[in-house]
Amino acid sequence: MTHKIAILGASGYTGAELVRLIAGHPNMEIVALSGERKAGMAYRDVFPHLRHLDLPDLVKIDEIDFANVDLAFCALPHATSQAVIRELPADLRIVDLSADFRLRDLDEYEKWYGKPHGAPHLQPEAVYGLTEFYREKIRAARLVAGTGCNAATGQYALRPLMTGGLIDLDDIVIDLKAAVSGAGRALKENLLHAELSEGYHPYAIGGTHRHLAEFDQEFSRVAGRPVRVQFTPHLIPANRGILVTVYVKGDAEKVHAALADAYKDEPFILTLPFGEAPSTRHIRGSNYCHIGVVADRIEGRTIIVAALDNLTKGSSGQALQNANLMLGEVETAGLMAAPVFP
Repeated sequence: MTHKIAILGASGYTGAELVRLIAGHPNMEIVALSGERKAGMAYRDVFPHLRHLDLPDLVKIDEIDFANVDLAFCALPHATSQAVIRELPADLRIVDLSADFRLRDLDEYEKWYGKPHGAPHLQPEAVYGLTEFYREKIRAARLVAGTGCNAATGQYALRPLMTGGLIDLDDIVIDLKAAVSGAGRALKENLLHAELSEGYHPYAIGGTHRHLAEFDQEFSRVAGRPVRVQFTPHLIPANRGILVTVYVKGDAEKVHAALADAYKDEPFILTLPFGEAPSTRHIRGSNYCHIGVVADRIEGRTIIVAALDNLTKGSSGQALQNANLMLGEVETAGLMAAPVFP
């Protein structure tokens, strides 16, 4: 069976990544691509690297006939997604890549995003899209909320350690390096080559990054009590990739064993041999996440390092993995391509 797919917001980086991945899917066909500012343009003119594909031209969302669509990926900006999704057919399967349905508590959404939720009646049915931990709920869902790419990376490093007393839950530091594509395709002065290259920029210092809301929600849920982590992201002059270094109190060998056991059957999460650390070079363009554990020189302290591609496993690859579950496809379909190196 071939599933008819629409991608809303296809003129951005995550939209293009979805097109690239779905092009290799055996049972999906893209029937509609939206791009409000680029409506009417051929997709090959917006993304020449995909010119070999036979794709529909970009249109406005209200020009799409959703009666001919089995599932829609919504790769629109935050807040825009809520306004669009609430107007879509009530039986349409949707994977949203924005932050609009990630937070279960509507007050928390307003606190972190500065405005009331635009579709509160839909929030209760939204399933958080961290595939490895919500697989069965995703399989039965109509609306899935993709995670933040930073939030996904940190959670893969830490979620299996949140129970059983393996680490001190009150002493966790997450130091994260993120490539520039995570900021989207819109023109921004601080992302100009002359201002970004040869530099390394911390931002959202002191606990203001919105992905902290996901850490608070998910870690507290797993631990069964409030968990608050220290988190500082840094912008690096690279196109793709996230590398997170997490500092915890706990026995390194036990931490490694717990992660290895938690992910031993996961197709996309690889725990490296004890003492090895991953690199963004080794997951580029793929749906894989590599995790390493190293003992600190200070007894009882452990360093966990995780790497994934923010556009693939952190966003569009995760979205396709979830869509496969929602449509009854093999979970790994369209996602088994090896990383690109060098």
